[in-house]
Amino acid sequence: MKVLMVNKFLYPKGGAETYFLKLGTQLEKLGNKVEYFGMYDKKNVVGNSWKQYTTNMDFHTNGLQKVFYPFKIIYSFEAKRKIRKVIKNFKPDVIHLNNINFQLTPSIVDEVAKHHIPIVQTVHDYQMICPNHMLYNPKINSICEKCLENNKIECVHYDCIHNSKIKSIIGYIESKIYKMLGTYEKVNLYICPSKFIEEKLCTNKIYQNKTKVIHNFIDIEDDVTENVKKQDYVLYFGRLSKEKGIDLLMEACKKLENIQFVIVGSGPMEEKCKNIKNVRFLGFRNGKELKEIIQKALFTVYPSVWYENCPLSVLESESLGTPVLSTKLGGTQELVEHEKTGILMNEISQEQLTENIRSLYNNKELLKSMANKCIDKRKRMITLKDYCEKIVKIYSKLIEEEKNEK
Repeated sequence: MKVLMVNKFLYPKGGAETYFLKLGTQLEKLGNKVEYFGMYDKKNVVGNSWKQYTTNMDFHTNGLQKVFYPFKIIYSFEAKRKIRKVIKNFKPDVIHLNNINFQLTPSIVDEVAKHHIPIVQTVHDYQMICPNHMLYNPKINSICEKCLENNKIECVHYDCIHNSKIKSIIGYIESKIYKMLGTYEKVNLYICPSKFIEEKLCTNKIYQNKTKVIHNFIDIEDDVTENVKKQDYVLYFGRLSKEKGIDLLMEACKKLENIQFVIVGSGPMEEKCKNIKNVRFLGFRNGKELKEIIQKALFTVYPSVWYENCPLSVLESESLGTPVLSTKLGGTQELVEHEKTGILMNEISQEQLTENIRSLYNNKELLKSMANKCIDKRKRMITLKDYCEKIVKIYSKLIEEEKNEK
């Protein structure tokens, strides 16, 4: 089987990239031929045989080319043209989309549909139903579902995209264009990593009967040991941004001076995590080094104030024998087994977070019990191999349906 994997970034940048790169590698191990399409970047670790990539767009630098970004991030004729070349040369049996907005744009869906190739898309965020992709209003630091209930013009009213009126107008225009073109209806199947995101997606009738829930996989090497000695620290690892509850966490850290915290990650709120006496900020870490840090932690904390989808960090923490203290929002509640593999907080506040961290830290018996239950749970979690086999079955079914329609 020939599979074209599509994602805007072709290097390990975040959870979506970790997902699609590992899936692509596993597909190849099973004997499939895999090519990749995305944006050019010197950090790319995968690509395609015809060197077809969209031009790099760096939103953090100044330059004349940025003048054209508002047009390119709504509808990319370049992405359509270049993916067309890859399709004509590779002739894929199926195309698997991941994060495509801004750098690639959903314009590529319109192009793929012309070639009558089955399209699968893994839903990594809320982009198709919320212009800022988050169902969260950063301006008021609150969950927001106004675009589900009303017209997406609400995005403009509240400056939902980076607190910018112009960016929010662009997001609104984008949503109107793809609704008019019926672009999202051309995708054959949406893979939802949580029941929660499936329910939110299916509030729009065009996605109903076109979804399948499969929780994200874990990828644990054989050399992971179960009897790692825990060290005296509480861990947060992941993106350092407002919606992740970093403000709440840092205030809790300051009030819990007797507890050592370790922060691993990068993002716009890095500076908030520095120069606090009992906080050790390690920055970005990955691979074996990160796994050791996770394994040795007493527990991990996820104080997210937005609807998480199916956070790989929670799955990874549990699979490495480390309990999770988390808010109850979004798909996280499908992953953490309350008082077994972690604690789910009913209330989101700095006071409640502080008290939950203190209480759990002081209950070493419960922590030990939950750590053992996390290790037991690992045997029930979906592995990369199992996940890939499910995906291949989905591909095969869609390919067969496409043949029958011709």
